[in-house]
Amino acid sequence: MIAANKICAVVAAPNTRGMWDQLELVLKRARTKTGLPRRLRTLPPLIELRLDWLKDDAEIDWFLRKLRNTKPSATLIATCRRRAAGGEYRGSIAKQLLHLAEALRAGCAWYDLEVESIRECSPELLDVLVGEGKRLASAHFFGRMPRNLDRIVRKLTATSSDAIKIAAQCDSLVDGLKVLRLAQQRPNVVAVPMGEIPLPLRILSVREGSAISYAPVVNATAPGQVGLNEMEDLYRAGQLDRKTRVYGIIGDPVRHSLSPAMHNAAFHAHRMNAVYIPFLVRNLRDFIAAIEPLGVAGFSVTLPHKETILRYLDRCDPIAAEIGAVNTVAVRAGKLVGYNTDHIGVLHALQARMRLRGSRVLIVGAGGGARAAAFALARARASVFITARRMRRAAELADAVHGETIEQRDVRRARFDAIVNATPVGMHPFAQDSPLDAPDLNCRVVFDMIYRPRETRLLQLAAQRGIETIPGIEMLIGQGLAQWEIWTRKRAPASVMRRAAIRALE
Repeated sequence: MIAANKICAVVAAPNTRGMWDQLELVLKRARTKTGLPRRLRTLPPLIELRLDWLKDDAEIDWFLRKLRNTKPSATLIATCRRRAAGGEYRGSIAKQLLHLAEALRAGCAWYDLEVESIRECSPELLDVLVGEGKRLASAHFFGRMPRNLDRIVRKLTATSSDAIKIAAQCDSLVDGLKVLRLAQQRPNVVAVPMGEIPLPLRILSVREGSAISYAPVVNATAPGQVGLNEMEDLYRAGQLDRKTRVYGIIGDPVRHSLSPAMHNAAFHAHRMNAVYIPFLVRNLRDFIAAIEPLGVAGFSVTLPHKETILRYLDRCDPIAAEIGAVNTVAVRAGKLVGYNTDHIGVLHALQARMRLRGSRVLIVGAGGGARAAAFALARARASVFITARRMRRAAELADAVHGETIEQRDVRRARFDAIVNATPVGMHPFAQDSPLDAPDLNCRVVFDMIYRPRETRLLQLAAQRGIETIPGIEMLIGQGLAQWEIWTRKRAPASVMRRAAIRALE
């Protein structure tokens, strides 16, 4: 076993000052940890020191001298990966080994040596230089995943190292699960699926059998890494086990989502063994194939999958079927059941500010969010008007809710009680965009479904005209409360989820 602590903090910087600041930050975190089981609170931190990130040999020597004089209370892994193996070190193998030997004398218990360097060295030389430390033999594939993973494992095992590591670029969750499966077959294997799509597997890797999971303190050292703060505080990745129920959000993009902060806070408040993580999904089939292996119990659905997810469902709630869009899926006895809580979020946001019955409401957009808003407002007996870039889709939605369409050029000549933006126009990182101009806003209330940024350009324009505004976070909270109750069949901790969402946004 590499260490009792399964989350390895990665310290990487171009100079000693930066490396040392990061190292001290990890040590301070370890001393001040709260809210953890006693057995985890007392574990020394596990830290990888990326010596290859230091700008030259002199900087490496300086850092190691400082380390030797200090000897922090932690389990340390020294890494000085050469550029040929995807690292930053430009020196010779001989110099690389001397740095690793000095790192062991400075207090490192482990050293990571890539298979490319191991091949070039005799066992006798390695024993003389770094025989005092424990070796993690590693193979990295940054371009693409190798075809024969088992053959790579056999080659690494043949090096007679204390543990082995395979890190491979994965373009799908299915490929990432193949990498993680290597750790399930034998002990002391570090499995690292690299890339943005398998990012959730980084969070779940220890749960799936990997000896450790890496998390950078500041600088990412491989594609798809999740920062130390997120890994330990948001996802509690080191505490996850096979009994942990997995929930998440699927979309593209998805990393901006506040839902992980909101739902994980609720799980923690109820002391539930559950985690909620973001899945970047470009291929729905790939995600569907990963549901059973990962034990996914439910998930949120955001753009662009709210309508296409319908074809993968076994059952659909009547309201969601009528809307034609799903934002919530529960997995019950292996069956996918779809719901729509966006319409609840819309009512949650608007009903506190205005009387909906008899009001005139303009919806901008005709996608999944717009459909939820239109059906919610029609059920509340409001008069619904639709404008969209594709007026054909706007007409289809208007017909479905017995509403009317209006060309965008005619909006400024009309008067509404409320305007609802159900498009992604104005979403981060295009925060300067707005779906409507200031003269178009002839209404009492403007509600923007976008929640990042909290005050969109559209809401700014409305506020400048003295119009009451509703930020998208109000809808996010409303629909999130309903989602949580569908999945858990418990009362959602509303105040906890609201605080978590607002704190994450700010």
